[in-house]
Parts: sequence; structure tokens; C-alpha cells
Amino acid sequence: MSSSVLAPPHGSVRHWISAWLPVAIGAAVIACESTVYFGADHTTGPFRAVWQWFFGFVPDERWETIHHLIRKTGHSVGYGTLGLVWLRAWCMTRLRAVYLTNALLALLGTALVAGCDELHQSFLPNRTGTPWDVLLDCTGAAVLMCIAWLILRIRSPRRLARAA
Repeated sequence: MSSSVLAPPHGSVRHWISAWLPVAIGAAVIACESTVYFGADHTTGPFRAVWQWFFGFVPDERWETIHHLIRKTGHSVGYGTLGLVWLRAWCMTRLRAVYLTNALLALLGTALVAGCDELHQSFLPNRTGTPWDVLLDCTGAAVLMCIAWLILRIRSPRRLARAA
């Protein structure tokens, strides 16, 4: 059975919900993670316990670097995923649009969420809002969207060429 048979008709309410609900959920997850409870002072204990369970004891000085890298990797992966759901929504909404245009719209949406997230964090006592994190977030989104383009290029070159 083709995927077009399973997809709701373009323009229907079900179609719009199917396209945009993942974006709303992704933004909501990021909003939840943008609280005092997900600051570095709250995540260090659980992350360290898991890390040490897998890799053994880590001295404090080394742990600070590892914890920082885990958190920044989380930014890239989380916002990369958000960028992909934005891209999916735009591709489902704008069927005949050029992939690059949809990707730029997805990157803009990701940047908007990232900017709001960092602005919010700047008002929290244990968090910092920094433009560098917005750049990191957008880089994660751009990298995953490029990977998605490469996968589409390999799997469906004709379909991608029609949208160009």
C-alpha cells in the first residue's frame, strides 16, 4: 500500500495536525527543558551516575568537561530533531516547494524556538542565555537537515529533483 493512501488528504484538518503537531510537541519539550530543573546544577548528578555506571569513576575536573560536552551534544541533537520536524511540517504543507526553501523555513523556525529558549533562560537563576547556544542549536538543525537531504538524494533522486 502506498504512503499516499495512508496519509490524510492534503488540506484536511487531520493533515494539518499530522504535519504540525510534532513541531508543537518538540517546542513544548524544549520549553520544559528550559526550566531551572534542567540546569547544569540539576543534571550533573544523574548524568554522572549513568556515565560512571558505563565507564567507571571520573575525577571532578574531568567530569566538568564531560558534563559540558553531554549538555552541548543534547542541544545539537534536540534542536536537530526539532529542525527535522519543522522540515517535515513544511514539506507536508508546501508539497511543491523547493527543498531548500522548506529547509530555510525550518531553520528559521528552529532559530525562533532557540532564541526564545535562550531569552527565557537568561531570566533563570541557574541558567544562562547565550547567542552561542542559539548558533549551536541551529547548527545541529542544519546538519541533520543536510543529512536528510543526502538520504533523500540517495533514496528518491527523482522526487527530490521534481521539488527543486
